[in-house]
Amino acid sequence: MQINTTRFGRIEVASADQLSFPAGILGFDDCRDWVLLADAENDALGWLQCLARREIALAVVSPRRFVPDYQLRVARREMAPLEMADPRLAQVLVIASKSERGMTLNLKAPIVVNIERQIARQVVSNNDYPIRHELTPSRRMLKSA
Repeated sequence: MQINTTRFGRIEVASADQLSFPAGILGFDDCRDWVLLADAENDALGWLQCLARREIALAVVSPRRFVPDYQLRVARREMAPLEMADPRLAQVLVIASKSERGMTLNLKAPIVVNIERQIARQVVSNNDYPIRHELTPSRRMLKSA
C-alpha cells in the first residue's frame, strides 16, 4: 500500500510493517493503524507514522539507549491485550519530544509492541518515571527535529 505523509512524502508500506493499536495512543485515540519507520539520518530514532492521518508522525526511541537502567513495570491486565506468551520479547519504545531545553522522553507512558502479532499498546508504567525526562548533553544523541 502507498501512503502520502507530510514528513516523508509518498511511501510504500507493506502490510507486514503495519502496527495495530486497538486502544489508540493517548491524544490520538482515533488513530489505530500505524507503521514504524527508521530515520534515514539517525539510527537512534524511529517514527510512528499514522496511516489514517498523514500529518501525524511521532518520534520514538528505545528508552534503554538513553536510560540504561530503565525497567518497565505494568499491571498484567495492561499487557493482556498484546497476547504475548513471553513479555520479555516485547519491544518497548518511548515518545521523544522537543522542549525549550532540547529533547525529552516520555518514560511514564511507553509503547509496548508485540512484533509477532503486529499489535501495540501504550501503557502507563507503575515506576516513578517522568512524562518529560530531559536528555542531558551527555545523553543527547538525537537531533532536534
